[in-house]
Amino acid sequence: MKIKQVSEHIWSLSIWMLIPVHIWIVVDEGEVTLVDAGIPKMAKRILKFINELKKGQLTRILLTHGHSDHIGAIKPILHTSEVPVYAHRIEIPYMTGDLPYPKRKKLEQNVTKEVVRPLPEDETGHLLSLGGLTPYHTPGHSPGHVAYYHEKDQVLLAGDLFTSKKGKLHRPMSMFTADMEEAVNSSAIIKELKPKKVEVCHGYTVLNPEDHIEEYIEKLGDIKK
Repeated sequence: MKIKQVSEHIWSLSIWMLIPVHIWIVVDEGEVTLVDAGIPKMAKRILKFINELKKGQLTRILLTHGHSDHIGAIKPILHTSEVPVYAHRIEIPYMTGDLPYPKRKKLEQNVTKEVVRPLPEDETGHLLSLGGLTPYHTPGHSPGHVAYYHEKDQVLLAGDLFTSKKGKLHRPMSMFTADMEEAVNSSAIIKELKPKKVEVCHGYTVLNPEDHIEEYIEKLGDIKK
């Protein structure tokens, strides 16, 4: 597994599985947050790396969404570290097997109901920050997909909102994306936040994404459901 320091507070851990699979460790506010949990074989290395950092024990797991390649290491990690696991409330019934993901016929119980809890919201429904990360609902790839923004480092952990190629944003994988038109609409978060870096699960770092987000939206703007 490859480890890369993305910014002052963020590390990327990745493994190759026909395509790259990235997860992230964020150390901020005296807390250690894991964003996404990859595949099961990543669990031991994730825990070893957290120990090697010597920044404290794992505080929580935040999920961009509930597809199997983003939750695989949760079960073995929880055997060692009993920490809360969060996902968007809209995503939870899909990942716990109450509803089938759009475009899929079979239910997927990728986690059990007692494991995952909804991301905290204020009285107006805005998602609250955790461990220096602010969640933003970015549906399309899945109904409750979330991207996490680290404002201090100006890094957006975008999960499967995008893939990337040659340093530019590309659309998420079509066969696994529930609503491509909605995913493209959600990409406008780049114009709102203006991050210096975008990290994606399946791909590599994109620098200054605002420079070409209009091109990305225009190119994919005619995609229909």
